[in-house]
Amino acid sequence: MDKKLNRKVLIASLTGSSIEWFDYFLYGTVASLVFNELFFPSFDPVIGLLLAYASFSLTFFIRPLGGIIFAHIGDKIGRKKTLVLTLSLMGGATVLIGLLPTYAQVGVWAPILLITLRLIQGLGLGGEWGGALLLAVEYAPDNKKGFFGSIPQMGVPIGLLLGTFALTIMSLLPETAFMAWGWRVPFILSSVLVFVGLWIRKGIDETPAFQEAKKAGQVSKMPLVDTFKYHWREVLIAVGAKVVETAPFYIFATFVVSYATDTLGYEQINVLNSVTIATLVTAIMIPIMGRLSDKIGRKRIYIAGTVGMIVYAYPYFLLLQVGEPWAVIAATTIALGIIWPPITAVLGTMFSEIFSTKVRYTGISLGYQIGAALAGGTAPLIATWLLSQFNNSSSPISIFIILTGIISLIAVKFTKESKLNSTIDQHIENRKTM
Repeated sequence: MDKKLNRKVLIASLTGSSIEWFDYFLYGTVASLVFNELFFPSFDPVIGLLLAYASFSLTFFIRPLGGIIFAHIGDKIGRKKTLVLTLSLMGGATVLIGLLPTYAQVGVWAPILLITLRLIQGLGLGGEWGGALLLAVEYAPDNKKGFFGSIPQMGVPIGLLLGTFALTIMSLLPETAFMAWGWRVPFILSSVLVFVGLWIRKGIDETPAFQEAKKAGQVSKMPLVDTFKYHWREVLIAVGAKVVETAPFYIFATFVVSYATDTLGYEQINVLNSVTIATLVTAIMIPIMGRLSDKIGRKRIYIAGTVGMIVYAYPYFLLLQVGEPWAVIAATTIALGIIWPPITAVLGTMFSEIFSTKVRYTGISLGYQIGAALAGGTAPLIATWLLSQFNNSSSPISIFIILTGIISLIAVKFTKESKLNSTIDQHIENRKTM
């Protein structure tokens, strides 16, 4: 594959992933700043915040369904066509959220419509990640699969960066203007990013791996059935490995906004800036870790990051409690920019290497999205609940982070280190299960 096509594939996988996560994290941040007041009014502010986070969490439980639906399409008709569908679905829902009336205007219909669109977002995202990852990995040379697989993962910090930056600009408005219309602008303007993403993906052919499988008649008729029949162990491993990548992330990137401002008294702009700085570092570190995994292996990189997460669980909150702007920047940058990248950079490639081509889209999507549903969507909700139950003590949240690390270390123990420069399907062929 020539360098020009290499760049085109990487840009296509990164662009769509970035847009999807921009839309998604935009909601997560606004949930703690706006939706708890405009869509879930309550005399108890904690209840309002919990309801807002609950609407954030609901999407994670619809994501596995999105993963099943679109992975089925992706394993039967191809990755490229599926990616167009997922991006269109997610982008449309995001724009409509920016146009919704509030509770004061239409009453109970406001939260109902908000949750409905949020669920549509979840369906789109459930299918998007697997397709974007496979677009990169299945085009990658054997000795660069770790690097190629890390590029779609950059969409997470880039999307978060774009969302946080957009809200930071809007938060410069007077509070009344921000609450009235300022928060809506990033949602509506996301339509421009969607059209750009669709245009870039239009010029990419179907992945070589899928084309070969189709030519050889190795396209699964029932990908979901085949996945659970032959790869149920791999699905469980992927679910467990996802836990430490997703739960701490949502604590560091979304929960911290409300915790640092409401509980610790930080200025909102300082917290948003800390997330922005941290995600810049993250976006740089992810491809570095991906390239390193091509040299020393995915498993070693992943374990190093997970152990780091366990060790940092208590120091993270101790830094935040210093109360100075530099402290929230340092705490967030270490968490998101140094410790998290080794885990997320190799996660997708590691998943793709344990599933065969004919069910790879379905397998990685199930593992990733079920893990996200169980650990990611509930993380801000659990953290908020723990804080309220233990008199604003952060220790239970630290213990929660440590537990996620232990679960993932146990899961990854059952994976075999991939052989460098080997084909993804080699171990599947050796098992002769399909």
